[in-house]
Amino acid sequence: MPLSTHTLSVIRSFLTADQANKLRALQASRFRGFQGIVFRLLFGSNLPALAQIYNSDKWGSHWYAQHYETHFKSLRRRNLAILEIGIGGYERPDEGGGSLRMWRTYFPKSRIFGIDLYDKSFHDERRIRTFRGSQIDPEFLHRVLNEIGPIDIIIDDGSHMNEHVLYTFNVLFPHLNPTGIYVIEDLQTAYWQSFGGSSDLLNNSKTSISFLKQLVDGLNYAEFEIPSYEPTYLNTHIAAVHFYHNIVFIQKGINDEKGGGPDLGRQMNFNESNRIALPI
Repeated sequence: MPLSTHTLSVIRSFLTADQANKLRALQASRFRGFQGIVFRLLFGSNLPALAQIYNSDKWGSHWYAQHYETHFKSLRRRNLAILEIGIGGYERPDEGGGSLRMWRTYFPKSRIFGIDLYDKSFHDERRIRTFRGSQIDPEFLHRVLNEIGPIDIIIDDGSHMNEHVLYTFNVLFPHLNPTGIYVIEDLQTAYWQSFGGSSDLLNNSKTSISFLKQLVDGLNYAEFEIPSYEPTYLNTHIAAVHFYHNIVFIQKGINDEKGGGPDLGRQMNFNESNRIALPI
């Protein structure tokens, strides 16, 4: 039976700082592929546990792993192409990579790709490949797309600069598979001025959160009382938007559901005008 997240936390609590560093070094060694098999047998589909094992900030620093499980558990056994922007470790080539190995273990049949400003080829192995470049370099992004082929899941855990988040989404989302999922982490920067965000102007169109709120309106474009309105690509190719604390999951899909129309509106107005007041 897979070990629980609580059991893993208890085990890790007994490790000294030196032992924890040695464990991290072992996980980054040339035997890490074999470790992935062992960890998959021990922890199964327990994504919070895998995040802790691989020192990914998706559990502990943040609490994203539970939401990833909600949206990814039905996809776990599929053969997917998964791209994560941001590998971690900054300029240190042998650091970071925890999330890539976490995904490699959680998705046993999938190919995992990572993008980072720094050379992270140290982390390349079977089913993991890294690319060095900027998430706002269109030439680089299109080269990555051409080399990977169709992508099923994109996760933006990159610079978190609002301008970068929006630019990368607009470049990559059209290339996501028709039923793919686009995830953006650390949306708190939408409120931080140093990242191009704002806590005062909550409808500032240049912040990631404001942009994402517009996607919600786009889901309901069929209800707009604008006769000449022409739906955009995003209006017609986003099927759902799921918000959680500092993270969003955007489900790609055809959004062609018809609107309620004027007849429904008239019926609702009629029902409202004929409603019987209930005694208090």
